[in-house]
Amino acid sequence: MRAPPAYVPGHGLLTGKSVLITAAAGAGIGFSTAQKCVEEGCRAIMVSDMHPRRLDEAVAKLGEMAGGRPVFGQLCDVTKEDQVQTLINTAEEKLGGTDVLINNAGLGGSKLIVEMTDDEWNKVIDITLNGTFRMTRAMLKAMQPRGKGVIVNNASVLGWRAQKEQAHYAAAKAGVMALTRCSALEAADHGVRINAVSPSIALHDFLKKSASEDLLKQLTSREAFGRAAEVWEIANVIMFLASDYSSYMTGEIVSVSSQHA
Repeated sequence: MRAPPAYVPGHGLLTGKSVLITAAAGAGIGFSTAQKCVEEGCRAIMVSDMHPRRLDEAVAKLGEMAGGRPVFGQLCDVTKEDQVQTLINTAEEKLGGTDVLINNAGLGGSKLIVEMTDDEWNKVIDITLNGTFRMTRAMLKAMQPRGKGVIVNNASVLGWRAQKEQAHYAAAKAGVMALTRCSALEAADHGVRINAVSPSIALHDFLKKSASEDLLKQLTSREAFGRAAEVWEIANVIMFLASDYSSYMTGEIVSVSSQHA
Protein backbone atom coordinates (compact mmCIF):
# COMPACT_ATOMS: atom_id res chain seq x y z
CA MET A 1 0.00 0.00 0.00
CA ARG A 2 1.30 3.44 -0.93
CA ALA A 3 1.03 6.25 1.59
CA PRO A 4 -1.19 9.19 0.67
CA PRO A 5 0.60 12.08 -1.06
CA ALA A 6 1.34 15.36 0.64
CA TYR A 7 -1.61 17.71 0.97
CA VAL A 8 -1.87 20.01 -2.05
CA PRO A 9 -2.06 23.71 -1.14
CA GLY A 10 -4.41 26.14 -2.85
CA HIS A 11 -3.50 27.79 -6.14
CA GLY A 12 -6.17 30.48 -6.40
CA LEU A 13 -8.46 28.44 -8.65
CA LEU A 14 -11.63 30.04 -7.25
CA THR A 15 -10.38 33.58 -6.69
CA GLY A 16 -13.28 36.00 -6.93
CA LYS A 17 -15.97 33.31 -6.98
CA SER A 18 -18.76 32.62 -4.48
CA VAL A 19 -19.65 29.04 -3.56
CA LEU A 20 -22.63 27.18 -2.09
CA ILE A 21 -22.13 23.58 -0.87
CA THR A 22 -24.76 21.19 0.47
CA ALA A 23 -24.07 18.67 3.26
CA ALA A 24 -20.78 20.35 4.12
CA ALA A 25 -20.64 19.80 7.88
CA GLY A 26 -18.74 16.97 9.54
CA ALA A 27 -15.56 15.34 8.31
CA GLY A 28 -16.50 14.03 4.86
CA ILE A 29 -16.06 15.16 1.27
CA GLY A 30 -18.41 18.11 1.81
CA PHE A 31 -16.39 19.83 4.52
CA SER A 32 -13.11 19.04 2.80
CA THR A 33 -14.50 20.64 -0.36
CA ALA A 34 -15.55 23.72 1.58
CA GLN A 35 -12.07 23.97 3.07
CA LYS A 36 -10.56 23.65 -0.39
CA CYS A 37 -12.82 26.42 -1.69
CA VAL A 38 -11.51 28.73 1.01
CA GLU A 39 -7.92 27.69 0.28
CA GLU A 40 -8.51 28.27 -3.44
CA GLY A 41 -9.47 31.88 -2.75
CA CYS A 42 -13.27 32.00 -3.03
CA ARG A 43 -14.56 35.46 -2.16
CA ALA A 44 -17.45 34.08 -0.05
CA ILE A 45 -18.92 30.71 0.83
CA MET A 46 -22.15 29.30 2.22
CA VAL A 47 -22.41 25.76 3.55
CA SER A 48 -25.61 23.91 4.36
CA ASP A 49 -26.41 20.82 6.39
CA MET A 50 -29.26 19.17 8.30
CA HIS A 51 -27.41 19.08 11.63
CA PRO A 52 -27.31 22.39 13.53
CA ARG A 53 -24.37 21.65 15.84
CA ARG A 54 -22.17 20.24 13.10
CA LEU A 55 -23.11 23.12 10.81
CA ASP A 56 -22.15 25.71 13.43
CA GLU A 57 -18.84 23.94 13.99
CA ALA A 58 -18.12 23.83 10.26
CA VAL A 59 -18.86 27.54 9.84
CA ALA A 60 -16.59 28.38 12.77
CA LYS A 61 -13.71 26.32 11.36
CA LEU A 62 -14.10 27.77 7.89
CA GLY A 63 -14.30 31.28 9.34
CA GLU A 64 -10.93 30.80 11.01
CA MET A 65 -9.43 29.77 7.66
CA ALA A 66 -11.09 32.47 5.58
CA GLY A 67 -9.17 35.45 6.94
CA GLY A 68 -12.15 37.77 7.06
CA ARG A 69 -13.87 36.60 3.89
CA PRO A 70 -17.58 35.91 4.46
CA VAL A 71 -18.59 32.41 5.60
CA PHE A 72 -22.27 31.60 6.05
CA GLY A 73 -24.23 28.56 7.23
CA GLN A 74 -27.82 27.60 6.48
CA LEU A 75 -29.80 24.60 7.66
CA CYS A 76 -31.35 22.68 4.78
CA ASP A 77 -32.98 19.32 4.19
CA VAL A 78 -32.77 18.79 0.43
CA THR A 79 -35.88 16.58 0.52
CA LYS A 80 -37.93 19.68 1.43
CA GLU A 81 -38.65 22.02 -1.48
CA ASP A 82 -39.35 25.00 0.79
CA GLN A 83 -35.98 24.58 2.51
CA VAL A 84 -34.20 24.28 -0.83
CA GLN A 85 -35.82 27.52 -2.01
CA THR A 86 -34.87 29.25 1.23
CA LEU A 87 -31.27 28.04 0.89
CA ILE A 88 -30.95 29.26 -2.70
CA ASN A 89 -32.59 32.61 -1.96
CA THR A 90 -30.44 33.16 1.12
CA ALA A 91 -27.27 32.24 -0.74
CA GLU A 92 -28.13 34.56 -3.60
CA GLU A 93 -28.63 37.42 -1.17
CA LYS A 94 -25.69 36.85 1.16
CA LEU A 95 -23.19 35.80 -1.49
CA GLY A 96 -24.18 38.54 -3.89
CA GLY A 97 -25.03 35.89 -6.45
CA THR A 98 -23.83 32.28 -6.45
CA ASP A 99 -21.06 31.46 -8.92
CA VAL A 100 -20.60 27.79 -7.97
CA LEU A 101 -23.03 25.23 -6.54
CA ILE A 102 -21.62 21.93 -5.28
CA ASN A 103 -24.32 19.29 -4.75
CA ASN A 104 -22.80 17.01 -2.15
CA ALA A 105 -25.86 15.84 -0.23
CA GLY A 106 -26.42 12.10 -0.41
CA LEU A 107 -27.25 9.05 1.66
CA GLY A 108 -25.94 5.50 1.45
CA GLY A 109 -26.34 2.26 3.38
CA SER A 110 -26.15 -1.48 2.82
CA LYS A 111 -29.20 -3.70 2.32
CA LEU A 112 -30.09 -6.71 0.22
CA ILE A 113 -32.91 -6.01 -2.23
CA VAL A 114 -35.12 -8.75 -0.75
CA GLU A 115 -34.78 -7.15 2.69
CA MET A 116 -35.12 -3.52 1.58
CA THR A 117 -38.34 -1.67 2.41
CA ASP A 118 -39.96 0.95 0.23
CA ASP A 119 -39.08 3.57 2.84
CA GLU A 120 -35.39 2.60 2.79
CA TRP A 121 -35.32 2.72 -1.01
CA ASN A 122 -37.22 5.99 -1.23
CA LYS A 123 -35.14 7.76 1.42
CA VAL A 124 -31.87 7.15 -0.44
CA ILE A 125 -33.41 8.15 -3.78
CA ASP A 126 -35.04 11.26 -2.32
CA ILE A 127 -31.92 12.65 -0.67
CA THR A 128 -29.33 11.59 -3.23
CA LEU A 129 -31.13 11.99 -6.57
CA ASN A 130 -34.22 14.09 -5.93
CA GLY A 131 -32.26 16.43 -3.66
CA THR A 132 -29.70 17.04 -6.40
CA PHE A 133 -32.55 17.69 -8.84
CA ARG A 134 -34.27 20.16 -6.50
CA MET A 135 -31.05 22.08 -5.90
CA THR A 136 -30.16 22.12 -9.59
CA ARG A 137 -33.62 23.31 -10.63
CA ALA A 138 -33.62 26.15 -8.12
CA MET A 139 -30.04 27.19 -8.84
CA LEU A 140 -30.49 27.23 -12.61
CA LYS A 141 -33.34 29.69 -12.22
CA ALA A 142 -30.83 32.08 -10.66
CA MET A 143 -27.77 31.28 -12.77
CA GLN A 144 -29.32 31.12 -16.25
CA PRO A 145 -30.52 34.76 -16.39
CA ARG A 146 -26.97 35.84 -15.47
CA GLY A 147 -25.54 33.77 -18.32
CA LYS A 148 -22.91 32.11 -16.17
CA GLY A 149 -22.34 29.69 -13.31
CA VAL A 150 -21.04 26.24 -12.49
CA ILE A 151 -22.68 23.25 -10.81
CA VAL A 152 -20.68 20.23 -9.67
CA ASN A 153 -22.51 17.08 -8.54
CA ASN A 154 -21.17 14.26 -6.38
CA ALA A 155 -21.87 10.92 -8.06
CA SER A 156 -20.16 7.55 -7.47
CA VAL A 157 -18.49 4.75 -9.40
CA LEU A 158 -21.47 2.68 -8.28
CA GLY A 159 -23.43 4.58 -10.91
CA TRP A 160 -21.45 2.43 -13.36
CA ARG A 161 -20.37 -0.62 -11.36
CA ALA A 162 -22.32 -3.26 -9.49
CA GLN A 163 -22.00 -4.07 -5.81
CA LYS A 164 -24.17 -6.22 -3.56
CA GLU A 165 -26.44 -4.45 -1.07
CA GLN A 166 -26.08 -1.14 -2.94
CA ALA A 167 -29.03 -1.18 -5.34
CA HIS A 168 -30.67 1.93 -3.86
CA TYR A 169 -27.48 3.96 -3.68
CA ALA A 170 -26.25 2.81 -7.10
CA ALA A 171 -29.59 3.62 -8.71
CA ALA A 172 -29.56 7.08 -7.12
CA LYS A 173 -26.01 7.82 -8.24
CA ALA A 174 -26.69 6.54 -11.76
CA GLY A 175 -29.60 8.96 -11.74
CA VAL A 176 -27.30 11.79 -10.66
CA MET A 177 -25.07 10.98 -13.63
CA ALA A 178 -27.99 11.07 -16.08
CA LEU A 179 -29.32 14.25 -14.49
CA THR A 180 -25.87 15.82 -14.86
CA ARG A 181 -25.70 15.01 -18.56
CA CYS A 182 -29.23 16.12 -19.43
CA SER A 183 -29.26 19.29 -17.32
CA ALA A 184 -25.85 20.25 -18.73
CA LEU A 185 -27.26 20.36 -22.28
CA GLU A 186 -30.12 22.60 -21.18
CA ALA A 187 -27.86 24.85 -19.10
CA ALA A 188 -25.27 25.22 -21.86
CA ASP A 189 -27.73 27.36 -23.80
CA HIS A 190 -27.41 29.88 -20.96
CA GLY A 191 -23.65 29.72 -20.35
CA VAL A 192 -23.89 27.47 -17.26
CA ARG A 193 -21.72 24.36 -16.91
CA ILE A 194 -22.70 21.18 -15.02
CA ASN A 195 -20.33 18.27 -14.35
CA ALA A 196 -19.92 15.56 -11.73
CA VAL A 197 -17.22 13.68 -9.86
CA SER A 198 -17.51 9.93 -9.41
CA PRO A 199 -15.41 8.74 -6.44
CA SER A 200 -14.71 5.09 -5.73
CA ILE A 201 -13.88 5.06 -2.01
CA ALA A 202 -12.84 7.94 0.23
CA LEU A 203 -12.55 7.14 3.91
CA HIS A 204 -14.17 9.43 6.45
CA ASP A 205 -15.94 9.02 9.79
CA PHE A 206 -19.46 8.64 8.37
CA LEU A 207 -18.40 5.91 5.96
CA LYS A 208 -16.64 4.06 8.76
CA LYS A 209 -19.88 4.09 10.74
CA SER A 210 -22.12 3.03 7.85
CA ALA A 211 -19.98 0.22 6.37
CA SER A 212 -18.34 -2.79 8.01
CA GLU A 213 -14.60 -2.93 8.49
CA ASP A 214 -14.45 -6.09 6.35
CA LEU A 215 -16.25 -4.40 3.47
CA LEU A 216 -14.01 -1.34 3.62
CA LYS A 217 -10.93 -3.56 3.55
CA GLN A 218 -12.36 -5.46 0.58
CA LEU A 219 -13.09 -2.29 -1.37
CA THR A 220 -9.73 -0.77 -0.54
CA SER A 221 -7.93 -3.90 -1.73
CA ARG A 222 -9.32 -3.30 -5.24
CA GLU A 223 -7.69 0.10 -5.49
CA ALA A 224 -4.53 0.32 -7.60
CA PHE A 225 -2.70 2.22 -4.87
CA GLY A 226 -3.88 -0.20 -2.19
CA ARG A 227 -5.57 2.58 -0.23
CA ALA A 228 -8.74 4.61 -0.20
CA ALA A 229 -8.71 8.20 -1.37
CA GLU A 230 -8.25 11.01 1.09
CA VAL A 231 -11.35 13.20 1.08
CA TRP A 232 -9.28 16.16 -0.07
CA GLU A 233 -8.18 14.20 -3.14
CA ILE A 234 -11.82 14.11 -4.21
CA ALA A 235 -12.18 17.79 -3.32
CA ASN A 236 -9.21 18.64 -5.57
CA VAL A 237 -11.04 17.31 -8.61
CA ILE A 238 -14.17 19.21 -7.60
CA MET A 239 -12.04 22.37 -7.49
CA PHE A 240 -10.89 21.73 -11.05
CA LEU A 241 -14.47 21.28 -12.27
CA ALA A 242 -15.61 24.38 -10.38
CA SER A 243 -12.80 26.50 -11.80
CA ASP A 244 -12.25 28.11 -15.18
CA TYR A 245 -9.64 25.46 -15.96
CA SER A 246 -12.52 23.18 -16.99
CA SER A 247 -14.26 25.85 -19.08
CA TYR A 248 -14.89 23.53 -22.06
CA MET A 249 -16.27 20.67 -19.98
CA THR A 250 -19.96 20.16 -19.39
CA GLY A 251 -22.11 17.07 -18.92
CA GLU A 252 -19.02 15.07 -17.98
CA ILE A 253 -18.67 12.51 -15.19
CA VAL A 254 -15.07 12.42 -13.96
CA SER A 255 -14.10 9.18 -12.26
CA VAL A 256 -11.92 9.85 -9.21
CA SER A 257 -10.77 6.30 -8.80
CA SER A 258 -7.66 4.17 -8.80
CA GLN A 259 -9.50 0.89 -9.29
CA HIS A 260 -8.13 -1.69 -11.70
CA ALA A 261 -9.90 -1.73 -15.07
